[in-house]
Amino acid sequence: MQGGFTPPAWLRNPHLQTLWPYLIRYRTHAQVRRERLELPDGDFLDLDWNLAPAGPTVLILHGLSGSVDSHYARTLLTYLQRRGLRGVLMNFRGASGEPNRLARSYHGGETGDLSAVVQILRRREPAAPLAAVGYSLGANVLLKWLGEQGHRAPLDAAVAVSVPFDLGRSTARLMQGFSRLYQWHILRNLKQALAIKARTVPLPFDVHAAERIGDFRRFDDLITAPLHGFRDADEYYTVCSAVRYLGAIRVPTLIVHAADDPFVPPDALPGPDGLSETTVLELSRHGGHVGFVGEGRALSREGWLDGRIGAFLCDRLPRGQGRSDGTSASARA
Repeated sequence: MQGGFTPPAWLRNPHLQTLWPYLIRYRTHAQVRRERLELPDGDFLDLDWNLAPAGPTVLILHGLSGSVDSHYARTLLTYLQRRGLRGVLMNFRGASGEPNRLARSYHGGETGDLSAVVQILRRREPAAPLAAVGYSLGANVLLKWLGEQGHRAPLDAAVAVSVPFDLGRSTARLMQGFSRLYQWHILRNLKQALAIKARTVPLPFDVHAAERIGDFRRFDDLITAPLHGFRDADEYYTVCSAVRYLGAIRVPTLIVHAADDPFVPPDALPGPDGLSETTVLELSRHGGHVGFVGEGRALSREGWLDGRIGAFLCDRLPRGQGRSDGTSASARA
């Protein structure tokens, strides 16, 4: 299905779309309340909640080396709060500004922690509407989990933005041309996080040798795969790519993607036969990677993408539990 995003002509370059939020450094005033969850294996997860009152909840999953400070996370938390929806970002292990306690971290197929958080939210409020939004690597995690759960997934709706789909093909794409800039930036962040973690947590590899790794595939071969129980990068990519799970999704799901995404080659996108009947792929010609800026409220970051996510979710949440017109459930009670 063709997407509805159309930026002005001067902003149609995929790299400009991708980098615009970083170049402009949009400021948001979203305040968050942090909650720490202690996990059965001795580790922890940090959740960051917006300050909306009780009502529908939207769980947000960030991308690789992302956090609550990622531009898309802050703006969506703010957007949801203004419309009376609770937003909560799940910081993956080690992504909340403090190293996690175990050697393991997170990866593109780590659905166990997501499942645990969803179960906790459901136990707290069994009848409350619950949706989820994933970006980039977090989108891959979300779609994989939805496929694993099938009919058992306890969500009312889901949105996935700029999905890698096939981790192997996306890794190869990031090792080519200008996209190597993104690879360099993310690898730098990952190496810095490893160096900080090594000060307090024994790691089963040479951190100094890890600093010399120059591409994602070698990083996944030497770090990600063995640290999380995979034989090598190939097994990690094969088992964890969301494209394998799309046909089993039963929750109403929207995938927002751009054909010019510099992280994802065209041959990684699923065909119509690869999607379930409950899943819609909106493919825009332009938009870059988690970009989609230049349409909506002038060039505000709270523009087309946040509005599209909000409209899809609010249309599928039970009636009386939040609206896209800014009226909260508590205000209408």
